[in-house]
Amino acid sequence: MLNRQGRPTTPGHTAAESHPTFTGNRALQQIEPLIFEIGHHETTGVDLDAPAPFKARLGKHARTDGIGLPGLSEPEAMRHYVRLSQKNYGIDTGLFPLGSCTMKHNARLNEKMARLPGFSDVHPLQPLSTVAGALAVMQELARYLMTLTGMPAVSLSPKAGAHGELCGMMAIKAAIAAKGEGETRKVVLVPESAHGTNPATAALIGFIVKSVPARADGTVAVEDVKALLGPDVAAIMLTNPNTCGIFEPQIVEIAAAMHEAGAYFYCDGANYNAIVGKAKPGDLGVDAMHINLHKTFSTPHGGGGPGSGPVVLSERLAPYAPVPFIHLENGEPRLIETIADAPDGNAPFGRITAFHGQMGMYVRALTYMLSHGSDGMKQASEDAVLNANYIRAGLSDLMSLPFPDHPSMHEALFDDEWLKGTGVTTLDFAKAMIDEGYHPMTVYFPLVVHGAMLVEPTESESKASLDLFIATLRDLAMAAKGNDKSRFTGAPHHAPLRRLDETRAARQPVLKWVAPLPIAEAAE
Repeated sequence: MLNRQGRPTTPGHTAAESHPTFTGNRALQQIEPLIFEIGHHETTGVDLDAPAPFKARLGKHARTDGIGLPGLSEPEAMRHYVRLSQKNYGIDTGLFPLGSCTMKHNARLNEKMARLPGFSDVHPLQPLSTVAGALAVMQELARYLMTLTGMPAVSLSPKAGAHGELCGMMAIKAAIAAKGEGETRKVVLVPESAHGTNPATAALIGFIVKSVPARADGTVAVEDVKALLGPDVAAIMLTNPNTCGIFEPQIVEIAAAMHEAGAYFYCDGANYNAIVGKAKPGDLGVDAMHINLHKTFSTPHGGGGPGSGPVVLSERLAPYAPVPFIHLENGEPRLIETIADAPDGNAPFGRITAFHGQMGMYVRALTYMLSHGSDGMKQASEDAVLNANYIRAGLSDLMSLPFPDHPSMHEALFDDEWLKGTGVTTLDFAKAMIDEGYHPMTVYFPLVVHGAMLVEPTESESKASLDLFIATLRDLAMAAKGNDKSRFTGAPHHAPLRRLDETRAARQPVLKWVAPLPIAEAAE
């Protein structure tokens, strides 16, 4: 049966098919077409006066036909986006177990502070004399980041984790060039278990990437690193704790080997939430590390913005931090906006972004730090690790562990060994979690584990929340082992849309909506 939009009324919902509705809605679960399907090109929700006569300056570039955007009244527009929001999943909806993503609670106190006048409406082109408070906030945030990491310098301007990686690696490249080794040190070592952004970042700025194998226990061996070292090696990009949820036991030795070879140690800070207040990257020998404020210090995940990925730098790299940066003069923060204004001893590699950064993220992160204090941030790290190990312990008798000899840090990693013979895949299991009201965990990553399922509960979740999550996954696991394949191969059954062909969508994306042919009403 088709509804008035020409869609099946209740796709995949067998219980609802016995009570079809004309609209396709199921009580408060309402169908919401694309805005192009419900909007009209000839209407708009606002009244615009006809423009006064003017002379066009676009010449041959001027538009000759309508812009083609759909128009809605204000109530229609509001309903459209509210209904879309009800189909979304977020950290305010439920447990968000994405491994290596640290989807933690965004405290409402942070939001309140970020909306204070002077922070919410600050503009990057304001005269510096009018933003003294904003500079003070940035300086205090920088002080906290340097104290927590044990690093002497920080660049606040990068907009996200990958952008921070780029900043740190460009500082390394500048330091190498300053030593006259720019033409020889071209190789960056990247472990097999690394985030994909690591080799991409290194390659983007002209380095050659060489892979470091992962040991059978999921860690990197200093012997394997030393075997790759030579006068051509510029740096290593290592995540710690790594993406297998394991603290690298030889990280100090690896850092020492890199330094002895004249190279640098870049640490991916994606998993920093596991060790804040427990271990200082500077003490481990790190030269540069980006910090995802949205992962570690509870600022919102951006979804394309508004992110922030500050980079802490060692003494060897501090002079090469990009502009703009804050410099203390007589105890007062001063914004250095150009290379020419940089104090003696500084040689910025350039500028990585137009303006300094995202003030809202700075305020939220500093609010988190001040409200927790050093003991609270340490407790958050301990709770994140405790929660991950609680999930691991609650599922390890049903789901297989690729590295059973290592306790988990902030995330518990399972593989698909336990699914062999069931006909159920990692993807099937993840899709069935959607029917249970959970966002799936990270799947098929890290690549060193076959059929990986990476679960990171963070410290935000209560024991009751974790117990329900564990019970749900146990029920799914027992169903998979009990040959209840229909629960998995067709999942999700209760989502707004059924399982999509994600591979085809990535390879053959449909980027333009085309109106379907009208469906004639059936005769009486």
